Amino acid sequence: MLTSAVATPSRGAAPRPIARRAIRCMEGISLWLAFLLMLASHSMMVEAMEAPGQSEGAGAFHFVDSEGQWQEPATLLTTEYRVTVSALMADTRLRQSFKNTSQQWREGVFVFPLPENASVYALTMTAGERVIVGEIKERAEAKRQYDQAKKEGRRAARVDQQRPNLFTTRLANIPPGETVSVELHYQQALRYQSGEFELRLPTTLTPRYMPGAPIADEPKQWQGGWATATTQVPDADKISPFTVLPEDVGPDSHRAKVELVISAGLPIATVTSPTHRLTSTWNGDAVTVTPDDGDVLMDRDLVVRWAPVRGQEPSAAVFHEQWQGEDYLLALLVPGLAQDRQLPRELIFVIDTSGSMAGQSIRQARASLLRGLDTLGPADRFNVIQFNSQTSTLHQQAVPADSYNLDQARRYVRNLTADGGTEMASALDVALGQGGTEQGEESANGHVRQVVFITDGAVGNEAALFAKIRQQLGNSRLFTVGIGSAPNLHFMREAARYGRGTYTAISDLGDVSGPLDELFGKMQSPVLTDIRAQWPDQQAASESFPRRSGDLFKGEPMVQVTRGRAARGELAVSGRLPDGSRWEQSLDLRQAAPGKGLHRYWAREKIDSLLDTNLSGQVNEATRQGVTTLALEHQLMTRYTSFVALDKTPVRDAGTSLESDHLPTLLPAGSQPGMLRYPQTATLSPLLVALGLLGLMFSSAALMVHRRVFS
Repeated sequence: MLTSAVATPSRGAAPRPIARRAIRCMEGISLWLAFLLMLASHSMMVEAMEAPGQSEGAGAFHFVDSEGQWQEPATLLTTEYRVTVSALMADTRLRQSFKNTSQQWREGVFVFPLPENASVYALTMTAGERVIVGEIKERAEAKRQYDQAKKEGRRAARVDQQRPNLFTTRLANIPPGETVSVELHYQQALRYQSGEFELRLPTTLTPRYMPGAPIADEPKQWQGGWATATTQVPDADKISPFTVLPEDVGPDSHRAKVELVISAGLPIATVTSPTHRLTSTWNGDAVTVTPDDGDVLMDRDLVVRWAPVRGQEPSAAVFHEQWQGEDYLLALLVPGLAQDRQLPRELIFVIDTSGSMAGQSIRQARASLLRGLDTLGPADRFNVIQFNSQTSTLHQQAVPADSYNLDQARRYVRNLTADGGTEMASALDVALGQGGTEQGEESANGHVRQVVFITDGAVGNEAALFAKIRQQLGNSRLFTVGIGSAPNLHFMREAARYGRGTYTAISDLGDVSGPLDELFGKMQSPVLTDIRAQWPDQQAASESFPRRSGDLFKGEPMVQVTRGRAARGELAVSGRLPDGSRWEQSLDLRQAAPGKGLHRYWAREKIDSLLDTNLSGQVNEATRQGVTTLALEHQLMTRYTSFVALDKTPVRDAGTSLESDHLPTLLPAGSQPGMLRYPQTATLSPLLVALGLLGLMFSSAALMVHRRVFS
């Protein structure tokens, strides 16, 4: 029997010389490949771990291409503000136009700011010749109707309130190449102080700090913002639009046309702005105001101020409106307070040095604090507190305002830089914690205790901070200074209201001295406390807001609004001066001038009063229902009601895909690039790929070791 002539090596036999050299060559190549894989995986891990703006659980975002590079959004945004001022109210028509430049059907989503005291009362959607009037609905019902229309291919618009000064517009089924517009109508009370009116139109927002731990059971896909929900800011994804540069959105996007017509009922002497160059045209007592440059870039608030002709400043005014059979009265009174007494003060300066303050904002903040130090006299005491991710103090407690301590403070302030998070709660704890618990005018050492809080207010947990101020204020007064080109004035105004102080805003580095001199002048002036307003009958008194007027400083008006009272009788107002004497003044209601929108102003004040009782916890059902009923009755948007406009005819086939564009906001002017919030490829895939490569590298090494040992 013949056997095979080919010999088969037995187990463990050494390979032939040629095969051995081939194996060693392959091992060398494998080692080099493993080394290169290690380098590649390291860089990918760094990219996955350090991507700016990256939140755990975020998903893909279509403004980023397959290479991870930013692409201009397919939907362009332009806005138009038409503002009419009458007496103490401004009524604004805001048109947002969404142009779809792509070949796909689009849904536009835009998070945008409004004035902190805005009352949105109407919505219309315009597509070509079609105009659809919106309706106010409970928020859940508005969402259901919008989602249904979106799914069925019908045009639909919805606007939600996220914060009193932060809203979201959604516009579904924008055809390729076409433009669809949403028009909002809102009113606001003008700010009046020291003989000057002010109107502010916010166009962008500073990215907010979201304190708290991530909520573990939240969905792990992208929800529309750069932040994910936390225990302290459960809606963080809804208030964190991406923030980009003007060149990232195209030359025709994020521009605003503005026209302001002032018919204040009294002759206007001057119109100025610290933020934009303006053209003002007089026509009798009416003034038309437009920006010099035409369309303005939406990267800062637009602030307009006007002063009546000298001697025409209102010291008292009353307005009347009848709406649906009900009478509404609004009264304004400016007490004339003589500056005849100055008490020694304990002034606590708190300065925000977080990352959002980098750039022009921290320079404004330092200049503001230094200006405040200059107002201190030899009888005063002071301290400086700074906060970012941590809180630190210049001194353990307030020290005398002598030359040595002031020089030390000035050096300290000039060296402050901006970095880190915005942990505001701990700064409030330190600033208010030593203020005592008495509610008297003076602290135990005979000093009036005043806290000056200098910040951009870029936080997402405002309600919790307001509750902390109200609980810990003691005998202090809190004054807020808004910093930057787009500060969170909702925080500024409400923090000062709960703190029994006042607020101001610094819009431009060259405009620091004027507003601050006014603020610190108020702080040195006598304050009118224990203010009481007595209406002619009990019904008007029970429906009057605000329930408790705050303290008034020099040049500030007292405003009261009531329902259920015709323009008859007198409104009597009284208060207590610093020396303990009483101040009294009356206002004849029969002199009421016609007013417009007073019922909405009253409803907004009552809604705010209802929500004040639920700052620190969940709103109870009775409060929620009370707010909802008022909002539906007066056609107002709130956190529980939304506007929705629905077309009846489908325009998109059910089988045609619909893409969503979450439009970004522009980086506020003067901010550092570190505040940009670009979307990333935004998944964990780079990290997973890196881990896979590392696994492959170690597997290869293990295989080679195994072959050497057992060969």
